[in-house]
Amino acid sequence: MARYTGPRARVSRRLGTNIWGTNGENIAMEKRPYPPGDHGRTRRRGNVSEYLLQLQEKQKARFTYGINEKQFRTLYAEASRRPGVTGENLLRLCEQRLDNVVYRAGWAATRPQARQFVSHGHVVVNGRRVNVPSFRVRQGDVIRLSEKGRKMTVVEWNMDALGRQPALWLEASDGGQEVTVRELPRREHIDVPVREQLIVELYSK
Repeated sequence: MARYTGPRARVSRRLGTNIWGTNGENIAMEKRPYPPGDHGRTRRRGNVSEYLLQLQEKQKARFTYGINEKQFRTLYAEASRRPGVTGENLLRLCEQRLDNVVYRAGWAATRPQARQFVSHGHVVVNGRRVNVPSFRVRQGDVIRLSEKGRKMTVVEWNMDALGRQPALWLEASDGGQEVTVRELPRREHIDVPVREQLIVELYSK
């Protein structure tokens, strides 16, 4: 299972950023703005090794997209084989995951919630129900909510209350309940606070 089920605030405090985007993580980081553990207060942030910085960036990306280590390494291997910048290729492959598209479309408040929507069969791709969160969308794919998914209160609340706009590489239609992959995401479209070059350096050793 790639899904992380442990304490989220602890991970966010350790990595120094709000990974899942929940309010609870923000509160925890404001109350205790230092790494978790008995020695969190005394741990020196300014004097960290190059390896630690690289590892933290990798962990940020993994936890953000909900990918386990084996899957992430496989994605990196594919990204390195593709033409172009390896780090950008890696983030693009992560963005193309179906659960991430559901999140980017504004139907889910968080990526874990988007993953649940996909797993429960509430998402249709090109007219076919898909329940695999790691399914990779491609340019021209049409993703929409199932009939049951459209009527879910949580989806309606997410779209109305949160008011998040679909990512620039997605084109919304049908009242926002359907999106088309207009183009594959470019680096400027990806707002995840990750320095992908450090990930490449880590795996290149």
